[in-house]
Amino acid sequence: MKKIEAIIRPTKIDDVKTALVNAGIIGMTITDVRGFGRQKGQVETYRGAEYTIEFITKVKVEVVVEDDKVDTVIAAITGPSRTGEIGDGKIFVLPVESVVRIRTSESGAAAI
Repeated sequence: MKKIEAIIRPTKIDDVKTALVNAGIIGMTITDVRGFGRQKGQVETYRGAEYTIEFITKVKVEVVVEDDKVDTVIAAITGPSRTGEIGDGKIFVLPVESVVRIRTSESGAAAI
């Protein structure tokens, strides 16, 4: 099993959710996060004064799937979230040793 973490633009979350559901992925966790990378923040103007926002608001999408679905999930995330500009985000794929559903004590792929 793999855990896929994607950091994407907040404006793209509905499109990504739709793409994941259409790909047959039924569970995901969404978290509002802030950070910076190559964007290095951004400069905003408010009432004539400029100020720098150092941490950009993003959304983290977390999905745990079986190994054979990793490419499907990556495609479902990259397609709708790509604008071609700096700040589109990143996808991380991590190994998952085990999963246990608390309610039923199922483990492994059955717990996903």
